[in-house]
Amino acid sequence: MTTDSHSHLDADPAFALHRGGKLGVRPTVDVVDHEGLALAYTPGVARVCSAIAETPELVGTYTWKSNLVAVVTDGSAVLGLGDIGPEAALPVMEGKSLLFKQFGGIDSVPVALDCTDVDDIVETVVRMAPSFGGINLEDISAPRCFEIEKRLRERLDIPVFHDDQHGTAIVTVAALRNAARLTGRTLGDLRVVVSGAGAAGVAVTKMLLDGGVGDIAVADSKGIIYAGREGLNPVKAELAAISNRAGLQGSIETALAGADVFIGLSAGEVPESVVATMAPDSIICAMANPTPEIHPDVARKYASVVATGRSDFPNQINNVLAFPAVFRGALEARATDITENMKLAAANALADLVGDDLAADYIIPSTFDERVVPAVSAAVAEQARKDGVARA
Repeated sequence: MTTDSHSHLDADPAFALHRGGKLGVRPTVDVVDHEGLALAYTPGVARVCSAIAETPELVGTYTWKSNLVAVVTDGSAVLGLGDIGPEAALPVMEGKSLLFKQFGGIDSVPVALDCTDVDDIVETVVRMAPSFGGINLEDISAPRCFEIEKRLRERLDIPVFHDDQHGTAIVTVAALRNAARLTGRTLGDLRVVVSGAGAAGVAVTKMLLDGGVGDIAVADSKGIIYAGREGLNPVKAELAAISNRAGLQGSIETALAGADVFIGLSAGEVPESVVATMAPDSIICAMANPTPEIHPDVARKYASVVATGRSDFPNQINNVLAFPAVFRGALEARATDITENMKLAAANALADLVGDDLAADYIIPSTFDERVVPAVSAAVAEQARKDGVARA
């Protein structure tokens, strides 16, 4: 069956936009004569190859590596669609590459791997890494994603960033910092409850702890995570050791009583009666898509500030506010890693852009705010130099 036999799908504008894919490769130089050909390819290219072989750091100057990111997935946790496989994940990875280019001016290549074993993924990425200046891991299911990122960071001398974790965390922390400021508090004054202990939930929790949050408890499908709870995997056991200082146990509903903040990173629904038990001036970030854990209309009855993951409500927590700028800064600094301090620097720079315009419906910049990438990338690059991971 030919592709054209599916042309009826183009009646849907999403299919029409995706026909032929959303990406292409274009040259940055014009080759119009034999002289140009001799410089771009043989024999001129041999001189460049020899120079790089003798001085490897020249690869960043004389190839596209210094501005090229691999967007790597195994298709095991794609959006809200779950484990749909590498080929079905390609439209999302193309979309990610489009956003890298549009917002960060960064070239990137979608790489969908036909393997899910941790060792296989790590070895594959390590072997192809010489072609790239950074690795963006995407839509890889937890808990494998934690080990994959950890091992790649240990083995590679280029930035490795799992956006589902850290992009979400950066934007959430920025939004929460401003929400606290709007209500006359700091992060240290807040007791937070996180729904979801997957990639995003774990990363948001860790970054909030690094940022000085008062206390934070995380709930998974079995209830609040606490030290000593039976059946915790290593990631959740580590989380239990650093969070929930109050020692809360039981359901998320129990934890939300008197809580200052709800952060939703799961598909679970929170009843209105439970929302009503939260503390005065509460903050609700219900980020499940397409259906938030707490509908904004309900949340606004009880909370002073409401954010979601959707573009049709105010205060969208959108990763595009983070990953293009973080990679832009890391690539410009030729960083060997993206440190925790670099992520916090990104969150703080993003929050600072709101400035005196802070309001209940404006705690985070728009995804199309042209100030975001310059400000956040500069903060990331500066922090990379402070942390000693910059080579430029």
